[in-house]
Amino acid sequence: MKRINSFKRDLDAKKAVKIIAGIDNFDMDKVRSVVIAADRAGASAVDICANEEIIKMAKETTSLPVFVSSIVPEDLAMAVKAGADAIEIGNFDALYKKGMRMSAMEILDIVKETMALIGKSNVFVCVTIPGHIEVASQIALAKELEALNIDLIQTEGAATVDAQSEGARGLLETAQVSIANTIELARNVEIPVMTASGLTTTTVPMAFAAGASAVGVGSCVNKLHSEIEMIATATAIVESVKGSRVEESVKA
Repeated sequence: MKRINSFKRDLDAKKAVKIIAGIDNFDMDKVRSVVIAADRAGASAVDICANEEIIKMAKETTSLPVFVSSIVPEDLAMAVKAGADAIEIGNFDALYKKGMRMSAMEILDIVKETMALIGKSNVFVCVTIPGHIEVASQIALAKELEALNIDLIQTEGAATVDAQSEGARGLLETAQVSIANTIELARNVEIPVMTASGLTTTTVPMAFAAGASAVGVGSCVNKLHSEIEMIATATAIVESVKGSRVEESVKA
């Protein structure tokens, strides 16, 4: 059975959790820790950068579906050949830190070029909708992606928010744009929506209430300093989504 099938089941049940190592995280040891955390927590998938050696490591480390993220069609085609279970055009937050902004037209061009390169591989394909573009443009792009038979779209928005508050209010401020984008997209397309960008244990349940079929969680896990912390946080997120006790994986 293909690994991606387990993710699809969680997606259909509207309880999929993807743990994101980072599109620009090429540190083998740190990525391995994120992969282990996702695996021990019982997440639905893990998302890594487009690097052949890191893809190989991830596939050997976990039986979870492995997503590979990039905005370079050739790198995504390489990932498919290297055994990626899914590819993702997106996870742009890391790129925004470098001053990059992707337009809807640029995303669509990358998607079409990628699809041409991977041909009939039938790999699962996810595309991130840029959170900084107007909502009407997000919806239009989502509809074009749906027409191309893309499997999943991902929202974002944290990069557009400068949270002013501390504590729970600050967490809500950071997640609000991505969650709002989820509401708009889920109302206008049939394609499943994954909410990502700025989510934490506190705000993940709100994403599902907004219409998400999945969540993508990155910085609240991958920025932690130890593998044990990553496992504990990822486990708390999975438990909050799946609604049942995940078998204890953190060992002293």
